[in-house]
Amino acid sequence: ILTDGSPVPGLPAPSLAVWKGDQVAACVAAASIVAKVTRDRMMVELDGQFPAYGFAEHKGYTTRAHRLALGTHGPCSHHRYSFVTVAREMGENEMGAGVA
Repeated sequence: ILTDGSPVPGLPAPSLAVWKGDQVAACVAAASIVAKVTRDRMMVELDGQFPAYGFAEHKGYTTRAHRLALGTHGPCSHHRYSFVTVAREMGENEMGAGVA
């Protein structure tokens, strides 16, 4: 199994982390495209469930509009609390501050 850049623990077969794998291995580049298309489709579906966040527009990347939505609504059940933008918003909300 080739991975793009970072090792992935717990894979069911031998693996090799390839630095800039999507640039040097066609299979990693193809997997990257499939992953991004799948992610985009999932984000559009989530947008239907949680329209306040604009998932269909930003596809999970940090934008000003998304940060403002987090400040207004807080994270939904699909936000990753390990992401710095979400974690930062949670910390600011707990301290009573909003997103600037």
